[in-house]
Amino acid sequence: MDSIKTEQSWREFQASYTQQKKKRSMALCIRKIAVLLCLGAVACALIWFGVYTVSKIGKWLFSPKPDKTASETAPPKRLDKFQVQTLVQNIDILNATTDRFFADGPSWTYTIHTHLDTRLQEELIKTLDYLKTLDRGKPELIAMVAMDGSTGFIKAMAGFDTGKPGNNPCTSAGYPAASIFKIVTASAAVEKLNYTATTPLYFNGRKYTLYKQQLTNQKTKYTSRVTLETAFAESINPVFGKLGQLTLGEATLNKFAEKFGFNQSPDTDFNFSVSYFSTTGGDYHLAELGCGFNRDTLISPVFAMTLISAVANNGQSLVPRLVDRIANSDEEEIYKSTKEIYKTPISAKTAATMKRLMKKTVSSGTAGKSFRGYSRDKVLSNLLIGGKTGSLSNREHTVKYDWFTGFGQRKTTKDTLIVTVLVGHGKYIGTRACIHAKNMLKTYFSAPETQKSSLTATSAVPE
Repeated sequence: MDSIKTEQSWREFQASYTQQKKKRSMALCIRKIAVLLCLGAVACALIWFGVYTVSKIGKWLFSPKPDKTASETAPPKRLDKFQVQTLVQNIDILNATTDRFFADGPSWTYTIHTHLDTRLQEELIKTLDYLKTLDRGKPELIAMVAMDGSTGFIKAMAGFDTGKPGNNPCTSAGYPAASIFKIVTASAAVEKLNYTATTPLYFNGRKYTLYKQQLTNQKTKYTSRVTLETAFAESINPVFGKLGQLTLGEATLNKFAEKFGFNQSPDTDFNFSVSYFSTTGGDYHLAELGCGFNRDTLISPVFAMTLISAVANNGQSLVPRLVDRIANSDEEEIYKSTKEIYKTPISAKTAATMKRLMKKTVSSGTAGKSFRGYSRDKVLSNLLIGGKTGSLSNREHTVKYDWFTGFGQRKTTKDTLIVTVLVGHGKYIGTRACIHAKNMLKTYFSAPETQKSSLTATSAVPE
C-alpha cells in the first residue's frame, strides 16, 4: 500500500506565510492604536487634573482667609443672674473647702469668687466627719448654713442626708417648719394687732399640746397667763394656735406668709426649693398652722435664714447670694453681684420687738439650756444672740426634725451672722441643733474683730 503524503507543497507554504504576515501586521497596528488611545486618555486626565489643581490653589491663594477667632464662639462680655445660676448649678458647693470655684465654657474658663468662710467650713466638715463615725446619735440628716446678715452673702453650707446621698439638705424644702412658723404668726400679731412683748395672753392645759378644748378664750382657775415674749420664747402651742384660729384668721395668716416669701422663689444666683404654705383646711388646721404643729408647711434651711434676716435688718429680708463676682480667663470681671432686698414683711418697730422675743428664746426659752453660760464665754459674751427653735417628727415617726434659726450680732461693730441648723435625729437623739448653731457662732466670731470688720467692709455694697 502506498503511504499518505502529509508535507505542504511550496505553493501552499507561500500562501500560508503571506496570510500569517498580514495577521501579524494587523495585530501590530491594533496595538499601536490602542497604545495611542491610552496615552491620549492619560494625557487628557493629567491636563484636567492640572487645571483643576491650579484652579483650587489659585482660589486658596487669592481668596480672603476667614478669621479663625471669629469662627469660634466668643466668650460673653457680661453674665446675667440666670446665666450665673446655670453655672453654679454644676458646682458642688455643699461641704466645699475653698471660696473659689471654676467652670468651663466652650473655649474658656470662669473663676467664681464667693464669700464662703473657709475657716468656718473646715470646722463644720470636721463636725460632719465626727458625726458619721457615731453608732448612737448619728443623725439621719443635718444641714448647717450661715449668711452675712448685712450683705446676704452665704458664709457656710455643710451637711449630709444618709437617705439621699446626692441631696443638698440646706437648699431642700422638704422639711416641716414646725415652730419656726411662729416667727410669722408673732410678727403678724405685732404688726397687725399692735401686740407688744408684754401683751398678756392666756392658755389652758399643757404648753406643747394642741387639743381642740385648748382653743377657747374661756378662762378658768386652770388658765395660765403669759406675755407674748414668754409664749414665743417657750414656744407655747395653745397661745399661737388661738392666734392662728381665733385672732388672726385665714386671710391674715395667708397675707403674712406671702409677705415673708412663702410659695415664692427669690431671684437668687443659686437654686433652693420653694417653701410651701396653704390654709386649705378647717378651723383646727388654722390653729395647727399658727403654731407650726403640722407637717404641711414646708421650708428649707436657706429660707429660714430669710425669715431671720427681716428681723435683723429692720424689717427687710435679704436675697441670699452665693457669688460675689465672676472673672473670665483673662481675669476680666464679667459679673458682679449686688445686695438686694427680697421682702419688707414687717416694719422696723415690729422687727425690734421680734428681736427682743428671739433674744428671750436664747436667754431663758427653749434654747436656754443649750446656750447656758454664753454671757460668760470669751467670744459669745460679745454678741447679741437670738433665735427660734422647732421640733417635729416625720409622718412615719422615724425621723425627728430639730431646728434652730437665729442670729449673732457683735455688740461693737454690729457685724451679724445668721445661722440655721436642721438635724434629723434617728432612733437616738444626738447633738441638738442649738448646740451646733452655738458652735458656728463661736467659730465665726472667734476671728479677730478687725478681720471680720474688713471682710464686711469689702463685701458691703453702697446703698
